[in-house]
Amino acid sequence: MDYRAEYQKKLVSAAEAVKVVKSGDWVDYSFCANHPVALDKALAERMAADPSLTDINFRGAIALWPPAVTQLADAAERITWNSWHTSGIERKLIDKGFAYYNPLRYSEMPRYYRENIRHLDVLMMQVAPMDEHGYFNFGLNASQLAALVEVADTVIVEVNQNMPVCLGGHEVSVHIDDVTMVVEGDNPPVAQMPGAPASAVDEAVAKLIVPEIPNGACLQLGIGGMPNAVGSLIAQSDLKDLGVHTEMYVDAFVDIAMAGKITGANKAHNKGRQVYTFAAGTQKLYDYINNNPACMAAPVDYVNDVRVISELDNFMSINNAVEVDLFGQVASESSGTRHISGAGGQLDFVLGAYLSKGGKSFICCSSTVKGKDGSVKSRLAPTITPGGIITATRANIHYLVTEYGLVNLKGTSTWERAEKIISVAHPDFRDQLIADAEKMHIWRRSNKR
Repeated sequence: MDYRAEYQKKLVSAAEAVKVVKSGDWVDYSFCANHPVALDKALAERMAADPSLTDINFRGAIALWPPAVTQLADAAERITWNSWHTSGIERKLIDKGFAYYNPLRYSEMPRYYRENIRHLDVLMMQVAPMDEHGYFNFGLNASQLAALVEVADTVIVEVNQNMPVCLGGHEVSVHIDDVTMVVEGDNPPVAQMPGAPASAVDEAVAKLIVPEIPNGACLQLGIGGMPNAVGSLIAQSDLKDLGVHTEMYVDAFVDIAMAGKITGANKAHNKGRQVYTFAAGTQKLYDYINNNPACMAAPVDYVNDVRVISELDNFMSINNAVEVDLFGQVASESSGTRHISGAGGQLDFVLGAYLSKGGKSFICCSSTVKGKDGSVKSRLAPTITPGGIITATRANIHYLVTEYGLVNLKGTSTWERAEKIISVAHPDFRDQLIADAEKMHIWRRSNKR
């Protein structure tokens, strides 16, 4: 078959493609860096010119730039943005009253589409250019994109020559036969998501975690200053033959790989390959991951599957938290009712790492946080702030780490874990936490002050 001829038949302008959208439609923008650019702009222009086009529901995740449709003067009256995981941009949309979070366990997302949502009017996403076999690589996000293609009535791909080609095992591309329309965008640089620089607290936490990692361990890192600090220390360490099996591929992995620490030689699955379901970082990461056989993209229902994770020996899961209470409950997606990010795959990896032979999961946080008014608050609290969402239950937490220490909470009673949690709290808050624990009847050794 002449795939180039088929491509030309389906090639249209962005303005022509978005004419398919109708009032009341559900339009999916895919995930993170794959959100459409030219199509989004064209749809916003169409909506600005046609006020009758309204009541459109969008789904996306981790927006790296403000979607043009959300910038319409009357966006709050005409659209609803639904996010699987919110970035700072989407948090602002939530504050404006027309964006909402979709609660999830990330590993289940493809199944949500195939079995629960089951129908999507229009899918729009950036992809890499079509290859000689008629396939458009999904680029930086395998995630749930194949499932989106399956349930969408209309599939519109926006080709970006700058999108890295991310090799994988399965469900990492869409064929021209399954595409409704092709749009050639302006090839903008792929949006970047640099991690925050490591603070002194981040570095202190990293120094506590790295000695717990053995040679041959398999790593999962989140994003932020702490994972970056851990990655930097690993790159400088004597560790060897490390493996990677992670939800998100971040810059820290590039540093570790370039230091010669990653071989994947001990992995039970995908030996020698760094497995991930989506990637976001700097251009350094995009250059490294492009057409790199050492890296393997795969859908999230494989990467985050607790059963797969558990079969990888010495699995090390390192994630952040917003707040942890004295019972060991972990809130990682909200601060009270204020939504921060999302559940993502934290619970998947907390469970999978503990099931792994020699595995460990680390929940990390700074001991305190400074509010906008300058006040300092302990992240380790008697109870989760009212309205706060529990991401990992008290039965699931393994290691808790702050700059003041690392404690293992598995197998501990309520009074034991209260003691351990308070021992890694900021010293200025320990006496009050002890008093709170006494009131809640979870403080046994009240003479230890």
